[in-house]
Amino acid sequence: MYIALGQWCFRNPWRVFVAWLGFAVTVGLLAGIVGPSFGAALNTPDSESDRAADVLSTHFGDIGANIGGSIVVRSSSGVNDPAVRSTLTDLFATVDAIDEVTVNSPYDPGGRQFIAQQGPHAGQIAVAEIQISRSFNIDEAGGLGEHITELIDRSGVRDIPGVQIEVGGAWLAGQEPPETEAIGLAFAVFVLIAAVGSVMAMGVTVGTALIGVGIGALTITILSNLATVPDIAPTLGVMIGLGVGIDYALIILNRYREWVRSGFGPLDAVGAALDSAGRSVVFAGATVVVSLLGLLLMGLPFVAGLGLSAAITVAIVMAGSMTVLPAVLGLMRNRMATTRVRGMLAASLVAVALLGFGLGLRPLLAGLPAAAAVLIAGAFGGPRNPLRRILHHRQPKPLRATAWYRLSRVVQRRAWLFALGGTAVLVLAAAPVFALRLGFSDEGNFPPDSTTRKAYDLIADGFGPGANGPLLIVAETSGRQDVLALLELTDSLNRTDGVVAASPPFPSPDGGAAMIRVLPATGPQDAGTETLVHTLRDQVIAPTMSGTGVDALVGGTVAFQIDFSDYLAGRMWVFFGAVLGASFLLLMAVFRSLVVPLKAVIMNMLSIGASYGVLVAVFQWGWFGSVLGIQPAPIEPFIPMMLFAVLFGLSMDYEVFLLSRMKEEYERTGDPVNSVADGLAATARVITAAAAIMIVVFGSFVLEEERVVKLFGLGLATAIAIDATLVRMLIVPSTMELLGARNWWLPAWLDRIIPNLRVEGELPDIRQADDEDLEPEHAEQPEHGEEPEHAG
Repeated sequence: MYIALGQWCFRNPWRVFVAWLGFAVTVGLLAGIVGPSFGAALNTPDSESDRAADVLSTHFGDIGANIGGSIVVRSSSGVNDPAVRSTLTDLFATVDAIDEVTVNSPYDPGGRQFIAQQGPHAGQIAVAEIQISRSFNIDEAGGLGEHITELIDRSGVRDIPGVQIEVGGAWLAGQEPPETEAIGLAFAVFVLIAAVGSVMAMGVTVGTALIGVGIGALTITILSNLATVPDIAPTLGVMIGLGVGIDYALIILNRYREWVRSGFGPLDAVGAALDSAGRSVVFAGATVVVSLLGLLLMGLPFVAGLGLSAAITVAIVMAGSMTVLPAVLGLMRNRMATTRVRGMLAASLVAVALLGFGLGLRPLLAGLPAAAAVLIAGAFGGPRNPLRRILHHRQPKPLRATAWYRLSRVVQRRAWLFALGGTAVLVLAAAPVFALRLGFSDEGNFPPDSTTRKAYDLIADGFGPGANGPLLIVAETSGRQDVLALLELTDSLNRTDGVVAASPPFPSPDGGAAMIRVLPATGPQDAGTETLVHTLRDQVIAPTMSGTGVDALVGGTVAFQIDFSDYLAGRMWVFFGAVLGASFLLLMAVFRSLVVPLKAVIMNMLSIGASYGVLVAVFQWGWFGSVLGIQPAPIEPFIPMMLFAVLFGLSMDYEVFLLSRMKEEYERTGDPVNSVADGLAATARVITAAAAIMIVVFGSFVLEEERVVKLFGLGLATAIAIDATLVRMLIVPSTMELLGARNWWLPAWLDRIIPNLRVEGELPDIRQADDEDLEPEHAEQPEHGEEPEHAG
């Protein structure tokens, strides 16, 4: 099947291109028609905060939506200064007039609670709460935030001396599209040219990945109208899609070039590449997709939306690598191997422009017109034009003459040292995982110069840190006795450690419920707030309301997030176990061994655990935080599962690619020693190149402002770096040496009952060019009078 697919795409490139173009246009039109509708609402099945939200929604309207924001103002002359009060009153009325928006003004009757009453800023800081309809998605809320900012600018309040006004709330902050992925692309240009020895091959590899990523992003936009898809899903899709797309295309292209160099014609080489490397790509991609789809079993729309979005992107990118890449090879034929001076210069200038775009250095964008000028200049002047000279790369060395082979033999001779030493490093790096605390960061982690962060700090200055995340205790009431019971609860709350103040219960508009507003002493992301929520539920509310018949529930955004984190923490290990078990069974069927899959599972767990340890040290403890623009906070609860699903599939890719070559050599020679070194030497170059590209692509997202994106970027980059170096280059060859032929042991009875899933394929018998093919890698000769040059 793989051979037939590759050769059909090779022979029919235009049909493949037309099919993908039609697919892209269709998806683009649908995305343009429906538009994005990203949401970020959290819910947890049968949690107390979820039940509280139902009560709030039924009796208090949009207060139960847990979405909205605020307008925070500080006036050195006091917020009740006549000029300030008059201007702000008009502004709040204008905002309140927006459809599906409600403003609770500090100047309304009973609004005194929204003006700071104590401390050095008493009377100087005020908050107007903005409630928006639950029908708003994240993009519409971001647009509303921009509109409110425009209304503030037009109101003239900024012109009043001594007045500072900010718009608070993550929902109103909006999202900026990422730009730093261009840094990874710039780096990929140079690495790919060095790895594949051709500008054309580099362009094909990057282009194939970009096609899949672009279509994947449009598909996520459509999906956002059909399911709950968080606003960070497109960014994560771009990040993961670029990494795996370049990785998959590079692995297939590298194997294609190996077959060509060994004597295959291009047509047979394409079929053989898809039947070997292509199988590894499908296996790895399917592992990532299945792992990500496993997140749907968690029963949380937020997590399911993330998993489904990433899975769709990976599937599209994988399909592009398996079809678009062979089609391009069929169209370009042996011109893939030709690199001229003009191409090398143009590619370098494009990389400079991409780097400038990613870093925000606009003068470097001049690289784009300069690249165009080089290409135009290189098209004229005949063979004497130096830009038209062909660069010929040196022929690759025999496997046993490479540095990778020598490295493997060094590792194998000191197998115990490298096995134990490498494992000890992984265990040490993973140690911080034992201090992992799952939870959501708050708006205090926004960039210091953002209006969201400034509003957060103003609220903390005027009302205390807990005012940024008040708790809402709600209960349905049916009479005066229920209200009296809630009044007694207010007294108990005010005597509880960790509570700054608890309001008297105030009734809902329909009289069917009442709500108590509790101000914690600590901020939303503080561990003390999490402890307080559990204390209120177990030690304050339960005994106080016992026997009253009133079911008082702790809700609000902060309680939602705590319940969400607890829910995921309780199910995380079930997810890990399912993925590990399925991966063990798949690898056992692929490699016909019990030992190899067991080692793979253990090593992958250690490398992923090490990346978790780095995340805890950097994002939770704050190591190097000043360098990376990060402040300490809990680790978002969905991060470990998402990282695990993606990283396990990526590490399986390297595992299969490396071990399949070792197994191929072992079956051919029966030599358990040199088969390890030969397999490593044959794959190390492409694994290192692919890993280097993914490390920079993922690592570049650390430069983004959004904390979750930084988390994913650093986690993925760290895990890939550890996996491709410490694990694949040191621990795998050392453990393979120690176990020798026992690596491939499988009981006979088990061998008979498990399916045989080959990833190395069956090699074609004919190792010569087909009649319709050109002579491999030498089709395009230098033009008359041209002098070839050597590169690399």
